[in-house]
Amino acid sequence: MNRKIFGLVAAVALAAVGTFALVAFVTNAEARALEGEELVEVYVVTDRISGGTPGQDVEAFVVVEEVPAKVQATGAVQNLPSLVGRVAAVDLQPGEQLIEARFIDVSEFADREAGVQIPEDMIEVTLALDPQRAVGGLLEPGQTVAVLASFEPFDLTAAVVEVDGEEVPLPETVASAIDSKTPNSTDLLLRKAIVTAVQEVRDRSFSEDDEEFSRLDTAPEDAVLVTLAVEPADAERLVFTAEYGSIWLAVERDTVPEDEDDVITRGNVYGDLKDVL
Repeated sequence: MNRKIFGLVAAVALAAVGTFALVAFVTNAEARALEGEELVEVYVVTDRISGGTPGQDVEAFVVVEEVPAKVQATGAVQNLPSLVGRVAAVDLQPGEQLIEARFIDVSEFADREAGVQIPEDMIEVTLALDPQRAVGGLLEPGQTVAVLASFEPFDLTAAVVEVDGEEVPLPETVASAIDSKTPNSTDLLLRKAIVTAVQEVRDRSFSEDDEEFSRLDTAPEDAVLVTLAVEPADAERLVFTAEYGSIWLAVERDTVPEDEDDVITRGNVYGDLKDVL
């Protein structure tokens, strides 16, 4: 019995000595690895920080650690008071360093959370448009727009026609006689499409924080990416027009009447004036 107890005590003692030796070895190895390295202090997340957590509450979820300067994250938080008035933009995971870019103003986070409410039966489609086709880049998420479609002439030559949803072959003599084109045309394709996102590239010499910056005076430099929420069938019409025609967007307010109008061609673009020209 005494031998068993002695053996157990000896095993525990050896394990403790081994653990101590291993810790000492690792510590010395780290010290040797860091020898000559410039060390800096960083804030490291110890427990998950949920998106929306106020900056002033972050202290309870981080510790200060020394790391080589070369592994310090770009934009690492230098002091916690700088986070007051801001919130975590996303969830922060244990082990990562606190970075300034991951914290945003409270109002910006609230706007992001609110977002644009999209009906469940709609899908979103993104269009790349020149600024003049997207209201000069002045669109904002939540606005509604009218979508105008313009087409160059289409070739009408055809060998089949659709009758009651079925394709019916045309007699050869009839098919050969159909050899004409549609007129140039423009028409309202969609009404009150919901803008869900707008992405644009502006002149890099301006910043929205500059006193001289004005969205009314400074147009985007490149294409504007506008995302619209539409019904699936309307998404097909949008994509078809983007592929084979051209699109213009117009801001549409709730007070705009939804009157039907004819497709505009060269034959009726002048309206009543066509009778006197």
